[in-house]
Amino acid sequence: MEVLAEGLAFPEGPVVMTDGSVILVELSGGRITRCWNGRQETICAIGGGPNGAAIGPDGALWVCNNGGLDTAKFQHARGPGCEGRIERVDLASGRFERVYDSCDGIGLEAPNDLVFDAEGRMWFTDLGKSHDGIRTASGLFTCLPDGSSITAINRRAVSYNGIGLSPDGTAIYCADTHQARLWRFDRRVEPQRPQWVATAPGPVGFDSLAVTAAGNVCVATLFDGGITTITPEGATTRRDFDDAYVTNIAFGGSDMRDAFITLSAQGALIRVRWDEPGLRLAFNG
Repeated sequence: MEVLAEGLAFPEGPVVMTDGSVILVELSGGRITRCWNGRQETICAIGGGPNGAAIGPDGALWVCNNGGLDTAKFQHARGPGCEGRIERVDLASGRFERVYDSCDGIGLEAPNDLVFDAEGRMWFTDLGKSHDGIRTASGLFTCLPDGSSITAINRRAVSYNGIGLSPDGTAIYCADTHQARLWRFDRRVEPQRPQWVATAPGPVGFDSLAVTAAGNVCVATLFDGGITTITPEGATTRRDFDDAYVTNIAFGGSDMRDAFITLSAQGALIRVRWDEPGLRLAFNG
């Protein structure tokens, strides 16, 4: 295990760049940060609660922003300025803009993670907000990056978090945090019910995920920290890491067997060698 960065404010959403750097969000710090060669650079102070991130077809960094989260109490911020939103960040200038904050006239709650398909369409989860013992609705959405169209695929989820595409691009996987379940959707732009894939054993939760070239789904696992790997048929295995909040995994390196993992309780980004190569994403920077 190699520690690439420390002292981060609840890191999430690692994006492995072709130049060897890793861009991630600092959820508690409201920042987008680039980590490389032993140093850290702030790309922008985006504010709110940046969660997931991905490079889009335009070369920009796209960010799911939950509007603000107290990571000590895991309560979301409420009120004006705390809206959940999808934002676009120009990596050259650090300028960012809000692209979506509602769907069908209903405000987004807490967008969490996103993935782009090969055609450039974005798919993202909305975890829903938690505050004062209340949980708001979660769901799966899809949109076009030009701001012209957004569609709700499912609004009845418990707590969708991580998201990824199957290698053939026909399936969308969603990890449910509080149920520790992996769900599968067909990649169709229409409302639909999910198909159950697997449930993790033990008192754990699911966070973000990455898919391998063989089609296995590696899900960051909370509370009893680790990475749970789930086959398309639903078989599960685990690799443990010493952090209660193992929140993200992303693949990179020349052979795609370098796994970049965020240990959010420690505020660290680490790199480990994985036993199989990860799936290359449709877009990278």
